Amino acid sequence: MIALFLAGSLAFALSLFGTGFLEKFMRGRGRSQPILEMNAENIAVPQHQHKKGTPTMGGLAVLGAAGLGYLLAHIRQGVVFSNQTLIMFAGVVIMAGIGFVDDFIKVRKKRNRGVLWKLKGWITLLMSFGIAAALVAFTDIDTRLSLTRASLPGWQLGSVGWVLWAGIIIFATTNAVNVTDGLDGLAGGSAMFGFTAFSIIAFLGFRNRDIYADIVNPYDLAVFAVAFAGACGGFLWWNAAPARIFMGDVGALGLGSALALLALTTNTQLLLPILVGLNVIEIGSVAIQMSVFKATKGKKRVFRLSPIHHHFEMVGWPETTVIIRFWLIAGIFVVSGLGLFVADFTKQVGR
Repeated sequence: MIALFLAGSLAFALSLFGTGFLEKFMRGRGRSQPILEMNAENIAVPQHQHKKGTPTMGGLAVLGAAGLGYLLAHIRQGVVFSNQTLIMFAGVVIMAGIGFVDDFIKVRKKRNRGVLWKLKGWITLLMSFGIAAALVAFTDIDTRLSLTRASLPGWQLGSVGWVLWAGIIIFATTNAVNVTDGLDGLAGGSAMFGFTAFSIIAFLGFRNRDIYADIVNPYDLAVFAVAFAGACGGFLWWNAAPARIFMGDVGALGLGSALALLALTTNTQLLLPILVGLNVIEIGSVAIQMSVFKATKGKKRVFRLSPIHHHFEMVGWPETTVIIRFWLIAGIFVVSGLGLFVADFTKQVGR
């Protein structure tokens, strides 16, 4: 438990002070996020021009704090690294690196979209399959389809099938968090809820090895999840509306991949869509909007603007109202997902 406290508290403190330093550093050098005035369909977006000049790439502080919090927690005797978690960190760094390149281009070129935006989807998809393949090749990760544990439903996918399945999960979750990152604190707050849930799941896996024997080093996974939760909390001090710094793609892609990897390594793949239910709604709204728009040749739209958080802004909700209500929705999803996990856990304990 002390290692978990160390990871969370150190990551929070490092993120809190690190983000503050990064905000001043980026602001002093004019490294701000260009604000989009019209979307791809030439629809005016909500009035966010007051955010012009706000620094971006705050995700660097979040991921750095999470990494340091995780590493420093291992000074506790008995807390050991696992090759699985180290591969997870490598995967997060790779995804964050893609986001960093795109953020840097946006800032440098003063464009809302980096030159990679058309290729970014293909690049992240290939990297997702690569990360999944590394987990299969170098760890003892379970390759069964799972909901709350490896044996439920327990369908064996095989190495190739699991890599394809896991790659899609990483890709989808990464992009879902990226789409959610459109309002101050929305992505960071909802991600913090998700990491907290995985901290509980991994810790229960550690304390009940007879039930969750198929999770590789669950305590290290709990330390990993707690560190990310703490880092998100410290970042929100600066990212809460009105944001002093934005997360950027570097943060959104990094956090999204971390959430997906935790679901894969704790054998809760099918539970992930519930735990990140808000992100599913967000990216689902984009998919629906694009499908209807293309099917009707630009004549009809389901939402005034997608992702759906912008739709509610367009109908008159203040930004802070959208954020808080969406946080509540995210919390409901997380509690529901944890409820399913705990219900299955108590059923197994009672046998």
